[in-house]
Amino acid sequence: MKKSAWIISVNMGYGHQRTAFPLRDLAPQGKVICANDYDNIPEKDKRIWETTRKGYELVSRIKRIPLLGDFVFFVFDQVQRILTFYPKRDLSEANFQLKQIFSFIEKGWGEDLIKKLKAQNSKLKINLPIVSTFFTAAFMAEHFNYPGDIFCIVCDADVSRTWAPLKPKESRIKYFTPNHRTAERMKLYGVKPENIFLTGYPLPQDIIGGEDMEILKEDLRHRLVNLDPKKRYFSYYEPLIKKHLGVLPEKSDHPLTITFAVGGAGAQKDIGIKIIKSLRGKIKKGEIKIILVAGTRKEVREYFEKKIRGLEIEIIFSRDMEDYFRKFNQALKKTDILWTKPSELSFYSALGLPIIIAPPIGSQEEFNKRWLLKSGFGEAQENPRYAGQWLPDWLEKGYLAEKAMQAFIEGEKLGTLNIKKIISKT
Repeated sequence: MKKSAWIISVNMGYGHQRTAFPLRDLAPQGKVICANDYDNIPEKDKRIWETTRKGYELVSRIKRIPLLGDFVFFVFDQVQRILTFYPKRDLSEANFQLKQIFSFIEKGWGEDLIKKLKAQNSKLKINLPIVSTFFTAAFMAEHFNYPGDIFCIVCDADVSRTWAPLKPKESRIKYFTPNHRTAERMKLYGVKPENIFLTGYPLPQDIIGGEDMEILKEDLRHRLVNLDPKKRYFSYYEPLIKKHLGVLPEKSDHPLTITFAVGGAGAQKDIGIKIIKSLRGKIKKGEIKIILVAGTRKEVREYFEKKIRGLEIEIIFSRDMEDYFRKFNQALKKTDILWTKPSELSFYSALGLPIIIAPPIGSQEEFNKRWLLKSGFGEAQENPRYAGQWLPDWLEKGYLAEKAMQAFIEGEKLGTLNIKKIISKT
């Protein structure tokens, strides 16, 4: 019998909700709980959440203002910065941000949510485990004595001290980590090794398939044809490709497709327009398809629509978050290059999607970028105004085909299944 769990996320950008989306079928009625926006949330709790969310979005937008933006963001980012990994040392001492979070929790922040979950458990006559994609909700569950298991999913390639509890050696919170670095990082923060599971990031299972990954492999076969038009990479690594994917088709089932995804705060939308202007000729000829991802932000969709008049450009938009994720995931099946800032989407490289990395926003994204580059899964963008010049060079040399295969082979693709297996044993 499939084990159920309370899946908890937060409405702060897309990252935490995107992380929860592949696990929604574990939740009763398939409903993900939004810790900062559930029915009858106390006004005092909502105010604390809203202050945090609006502050982040405001700073993300201000960052684009010359000089002032850099200064404001620097000050903001110092609060959540990630300390150097080496030399390895005890980093379990709580930082200012973590102490502040717990000061609110000790005053009752989140108690209502945990009481409601306890009441639901009583009705179901079982203490379901909690799986949270944001550390604060996990802290709340432990502080208010939630009776079931408490899991927290790490959704960046490296994380700050704020992700671990105030007293990590005494905590029973268990962590699902996406890569080796975060698993080792949580140990430095004092989390007990038996509470750390290296699962991989939870990717959308419907575009992967089962453990044999046949759906993903079929899409990747066609992707490689587009990413290696001169067969430069193929000429060197034909045995490797055949071993993992079998025989490639002679022709792809879609034109070279670039998906440009804007972050939750709506920043960097101008990059998408620069890409289109640079590739305009190839777009008109049908040689390249561009997909612009506006997410759930109406103003971003309207900005794109205004700027692309006269061109057939697909825009992914929905007012509903889950509908947006469905549309986005479906588009990825025929996407060859994912161009985005290094958010949680960095882990989507494991789908055999080479990442063109837009400028990172914040300390966590700097570390995500570093991880993508060191792993060989992505490449920092050149000037998007001249994408029409450097992108064909990258394709001709097989650079992006190499990154796609390396990410597919070395990246963890079965995070969703791994997480479900662990939960089923609790």
